[in-house]
Amino acid sequence: MKILERDFKHGRIKVIPEFLDDLWTLNIILQRNDIVYARTTREVRFGERYERPEKGRRISVVLGVKVDRVLWDRSLNRLRVHGIVCDAPEDIGAIGSHHTLNITLNTPLTIIKERWLDYQIEQIERAAERRAAPIIIISIDDEGYCIGALRGFGIDIITEERISLPGKHMENERTRVLKEMFKSASSALESLIGSVGGSIIILGLGFIKNDFLKFLEENMPNLYGKVIDVKSVNSPGKAGIYEAMRSGVLTKALKHARIIEETKAIEEVLKRLGKGRGDVAYGLSDVLRANSLGAIEEILVTDEIIRESSEESLAALESIMREIEEKGGRVRIVSIEHEAGAKLKSLGGVAALLRFPINVG
Repeated sequence: MKILERDFKHGRIKVIPEFLDDLWTLNIILQRNDIVYARTTREVRFGERYERPEKGRRISVVLGVKVDRVLWDRSLNRLRVHGIVCDAPEDIGAIGSHHTLNITLNTPLTIIKERWLDYQIEQIERAAERRAAPIIIISIDDEGYCIGALRGFGIDIITEERISLPGKHMENERTRVLKEMFKSASSALESLIGSVGGSIIILGLGFIKNDFLKFLEENMPNLYGKVIDVKSVNSPGKAGIYEAMRSGVLTKALKHARIIEETKAIEEVLKRLGKGRGDVAYGLSDVLRANSLGAIEEILVTDEIIRESSEESLAALESIMREIEEKGGRVRIVSIEHEAGAKLKSLGGVAALLRFPINVG
């Protein structure tokens, strides 16, 4: 995310989303009654009321839209910001009408809020610091391979292929099948790297991951040079990728990735729940009680709740988050696009790590 202008004193910021992660950030930042300015196209008809109607023509114009709802169109990599036009050139007669802004990568937009919360500013600033291509992870073993792009909002699984590997007594056929899999996997990696860039991490069971690395070194030196780490996991395919994220073996390579921090925070919630220590709360009612006692060190909220809560519920939740920030606590928004976020969703979408044990029963 590139920040062009910022004036939080007057509730205003102008940004350009540069990566898909930035669209995720904007999706949780933009809320009902915010005002968004962006260049768009709109069909207009010029001429007097009683003249012969002129065929409408589509023009390019900057509009200010008061947000009603925001939809993330993952298939087309864009945000659709629906709302009522509140600012427009006088001659196009758009004020008060409905309009949808399509926010795509490299589209400048200005966001105006009555009040920015600390967690919202933090999300914007972290997005501005994260100016890197995604990390490409391949989990490969004797059952096949799975390739995913690790973005800020989670793992985006790109492709999977399963194979039936002959036994060791059929050495020639086994070698042939493995070589074909390596060719397929390297071709998929080459295509992905060519479109989004990034570095490569190889995961897997046994020695096949090392054989694949050697194959890249001998046959695809351009891809071999992109490999930054090779790690062992106990699970095949997509499960191996999630295992690596959960266990922390990727922490060094992904030290700037938000998803690793979220995973660690959710695992801490689950660990405390398992031990029954009382220094954790989950579900809105228990979190509300913990907040009333000033016990919350960190609150974790799914992005789904931020996006889909009613206006009344969202206002109540934001009030809680504001109080927590004012008391020195931290607010963390967690994507449900990855395993840890799904676990938080199963706990009601809200949980809190506490400074001290309380009785929430």
